[in-house]
Amino acid sequence: MSGPYRELKEECLAANLLIPAHRLAVSTFGNVSALDRARGVFAIKPSGMDYADLSVEDIVIVDLDARVVEGTRRPSSDTRTHAVLYRSFAGIGGVCHTHSTYATAWAQAMTPIPVYGTTHADHLTEAVPCTEVMTDAAIQGNYEEETGNQIVRAFKRRSHTDVEMVLVACHGPFTWGDTAAKAAYNSIVLEEMARMALFTRLVNPDVQSLKRTLIDKHYLRKHGKNAYYGQK
Repeated sequence: MSGPYRELKEECLAANLLIPAHRLAVSTFGNVSALDRARGVFAIKPSGMDYADLSVEDIVIVDLDARVVEGTRRPSSDTRTHAVLYRSFAGIGGVCHTHSTYATAWAQAMTPIPVYGTTHADHLTEAVPCTEVMTDAAIQGNYEEETGNQIVRAFKRRSHTDVEMVLVACHGPFTWGDTAAKAAYNSIVLEEMARMALFTRLVNPDVQSLKRTLIDKHYLRKHGKNAYYGQK
């Protein structure tokens, strides 16, 4: 298959296959999308398809109002959530939603994930935020769009470029990044942070958040203007 969206579909497929590879969901759960902002479209996993059966031809192209542009499959049921994030968060190029066990447990507990250690601080300088619980009116309205609105409201006072992940209360995690691969990577990182935080709290229920000097040191050595982690 060739066509104007082939490369975008291939990017989307590769990112989606990271979900089962890293055990971030079972069965058909989860989805990743990849945005072409210049053309105002994004590619997304079709609804209810097993990852083992997924091919480039199955990936669906939709516009930023979640209307199908190309594809014969029904797009993910979370498509409108992705569309809200693309319309609201400038600069992002990929969105990932999983039902990974540990991150989803924190979301179901409606609890942010505190910064307990340097692994977390390598990626964020604050707790992984958790949204408010959706109202009954929102649930009975356009549920998937309201899920996106929940996330956007959680970022009224924080940067979506500094914090590329969120827990949707009672539901599960969403992550994003400048590419679909980065969005999926952030879901992998989030799951590990959630797992570590849970065990940390089990070992010591009275544990306190990491002190600010360590948070800043670990974050800035990877992300600051004088970062020295990794290769140039």
